[in-house]
Amino acid sequence: SILPKNSLESSLHQLECHFTWSLPKEDVDLDELEEKIVNQTEFLIKTNITNYNLLSYVCYLNNSEEKALTNLQKAEEEVKKNHPDEISRRSLVTWGNYAWIYYHMERYEDAQAYVSKVENSCKKLSSNAECKIQFPEIYAQQGWALLSFGRKYYERAKNCFENALQNEPNNPEFNTGYAITMYRLEDFSERRYEDESLSLSPLKRAVELDPEDTFSSVLLALKLQDLKQVDEGERYIEEAMQKNPYVPYVLRYAAKFYRRKGEVDKAVEILKKAQEVTPKSVFLHHQLGLCYREKMIELKKARYPPQDQVDQLIHLCIFHFKTVIEQKTKFFYAHTDLASMYAEGKMYKEAEETFQKASRINILSSHDEQLFCYRYGNFNQFCKKSHSEAIKYYIKGMKIDKDSYMSRKCGMALKKLLEKRIQRGVGDATDFGTLGLVHNLYGNKCEAIDCYQQAVALCPDNEEYLNALCELQLPS
Repeated sequence: SILPKNSLESSLHQLECHFTWSLPKEDVDLDELEEKIVNQTEFLIKTNITNYNLLSYVCYLNNSEEKALTNLQKAEEEVKKNHPDEISRRSLVTWGNYAWIYYHMERYEDAQAYVSKVENSCKKLSSNAECKIQFPEIYAQQGWALLSFGRKYYERAKNCFENALQNEPNNPEFNTGYAITMYRLEDFSERRYEDESLSLSPLKRAVELDPEDTFSSVLLALKLQDLKQVDEGERYIEEAMQKNPYVPYVLRYAAKFYRRKGEVDKAVEILKKAQEVTPKSVFLHHQLGLCYREKMIELKKARYPPQDQVDQLIHLCIFHFKTVIEQKTKFFYAHTDLASMYAEGKMYKEAEETFQKASRINILSSHDEQLFCYRYGNFNQFCKKSHSEAIKYYIKGMKIDKDSYMSRKCGMALKKLLEKRIQRGVGDATDFGTLGLVHNLYGNKCEAIDCYQQAVALCPDNEEYLNALCELQLPS
């Protein structure tokens, strides 16, 4: 018998699958994610059950329900082929996804059939008929899905892989997922250049458990490079390129390694080879843009930079970064890279428009927001000569997360700008007060008191400065 609709709904919410993991479509660029998963199914053979399930969910979000069902069939075939003895256990997520898609297609009988299939399997597999997550592979599938939905979800992904590893600490796939998540978390928290790295040992463990997994190898190489162990890193890069000379992600990370090592021409050569395999990849365009930017910065260090070559490199950068944002409208870094490059080429109107587009991307982390404030502050200071706007953005960036690397960069830029104004004799009470705020935020108490005293001398009735001064002078 079919459950009444609201009762069916409540059963659907008990399932563990992509539809119940809070993965909203606003947080990703769906076409770009679909292309990425298709590439992974082609080049990363191992986790195809996971890939087809995720692809099915992405197709559903893109309003292609039939395509979504086709991918679930592929996931089922993968289970039969690779885990013939554990079909029910390995299919719980797939069946949950079937139930939800049929429900959205208003095929309630089919939806109910899959809900029952999951519930019956759970009764057989465990004492807990509710079947809330308890199988490590379900945790892992959730971890991979979260990882694909962007950095906002990395913390949750980390918890999922940790839960999966509790039951199977030596599972190569779970270790790989955990290592990649730790690498990405670290990459965005500015821990990159500290001596101790949280992702180093998970990456080493993943490579040790599965030496054929070149994805972990190339990330390990980049991590070793961060930690100044460049030769050892290069060994992993060379090995990965020998094992998989045509796998795009191996090539793109190898290119990143050589760009950061200063071998920019070699990086460009590798990226062009990767483009032959995946011509549509926006990541490759972004990396090429970064390479040409590096070359431009080098050229500009010369005493008499060859202007025609500098201009040519600026145009190349603009071409590649523009190609990226046309296809990947939410790629924040490419937007700010393009805006800064327009500014470099004195195309200020285009720079302003691109900065505004970047600020409207709705999935920014606090690090992104700070980077935006820093770059837009620089643009206002150096290109538009608008010191008041520059100061406004530096202050905003500084306050978002005051313990971060980017906060310090905003603070340093602001301090430099204010000191310059004061030295030139154009500093007013606001400049002294703001400089006091900078010193105070970073714990330089004496300097802060000095600045606030100067501000009060220029503007004796300002309560903000008087209060700040009183607080600083209270005995601690």
